[in-house]
Amino acid sequence: MKKTVKDYIRTIPDFPHEGIQFRDVTTLFADPRGFRMAIDQLLHPYAGEKIDKIIGLEARGFILGGALAHQLTKGFVPIRKQGKLPGKCLSQGYNLEYGKAVMEIHEDALAPGDKVLIVDDLLATGGTCEAAIKLCEALGAEVVGCAFVVDLPELGGRKLLEKLGMKVHVLCEFEGT
Repeated sequence: MKKTVKDYIRTIPDFPHEGIQFRDVTTLFADPRGFRMAIDQLLHPYAGEKIDKIIGLEARGFILGGALAHQLTKGFVPIRKQGKLPGKCLSQGYNLEYGKAVMEIHEDALAPGDKVLIVDDLLATGGTCEAAIKLCEALGAEVVGCAFVVDLPELGGRKLLEKLGMKVHVLCEFEGT
């Protein structure tokens, strides 16, 4: 039987809190066929589209974003949690399920008019990606899409991003949280 990307992702119950079904993509990354499949499928909808930079969201988005940037021969830009980048940064706050957080990007990471693709492993509420979109747009970049390995549709992230006018590409979905 042919495997799908979803087949490579394990579920860890009650992590990091009781009642949470953690979707662990490290098993996908560890398998060479699974990882290649995910990268190829993440790239597919953007074939032929002008993209200047790949934006990876901390932390697993760095793994995916780096691989996508390599495949496309494009630059990679990390968006990190507050206090992790050494240069002058632009900051954007956002809400988490259990509190608030801040994401940052270097002020000189993007140029006005850059076309960027935002990549992360999982789309839940969409708050992290929304903050990333705001950071990219504040630097004058145009977000051409948002790509994820996993979507948790019950948490509404895809709907949020689509309301912002974003094209959202996901490889698989899991029910629940």
